[in-house]
Amino acid sequence: MARATKSTQRKTKVEQREASLEKLLSAARHLFVSKGYASTTLEEIAAAVGMTKGSVYFYFGSKEAVLLELLNQAEQIVIDTVLKLLESSEGNATEKVVAFLHHQSLLGVSDRENMLLIILMSLEFEDGPVARKVKALYRKFYDGLNNVIRDGQKDGEFRIDVPSRELAAIIVANHDGTFLEWYRRSDELSGTKLVKAMRGIILTGLTGK
Repeated sequence: MARATKSTQRKTKVEQREASLEKLLSAARHLFVSKGYASTTLEEIAAAVGMTKGSVYFYFGSKEAVLLELLNQAEQIVIDTVLKLLESSEGNATEKVVAFLHHQSLLGVSDRENMLLIILMSLEFEDGPVARKVKALYRKFYDGLNNVIRDGQKDGEFRIDVPSRELAAIIVANHDGTFLEWYRRSDELSGTKLVKAMRGIILTGLTGK
């Protein structure tokens, strides 16, 4: 009985620690997106979850480490899931692009801060570990879209007068700009209508029709 009690206590402590970490990361994500990384302090992150600055240092060691962990999470949620979708889809290239845009629009509702974190940090950092991490995330994004577009060009679905990498870059630019505008003007714009408009513009640009 004593061993079982100790095991339960250890499990409870681990669960409490994980819950505290998740609250801390959630607060940091919201602050980085709403205020920017440079304008957010460790004290603000700690205060948002009733911790001390020392506790945040204990868990992560630095504000940069907090952001890198958040970017790792965003990579799994925003980048890896859509790449798996593109790879596993059995449809043609056009259908894959539509599925990609639909998936991202759902993320824009359910997990907008993770998506915005990647976009906003790409604008805030020019060098260092965070900049390298963000560039690596976008590289995965570009490469996944490039493969789909290249297949579409081979099959005659998409225009061939523009290289696939440039078309992929245009899609990412439209994607990022649309979600930033949705965030900035959420009280004025309908996310559904905005994403529908983006889909029409992107598909017209890809097909040249």
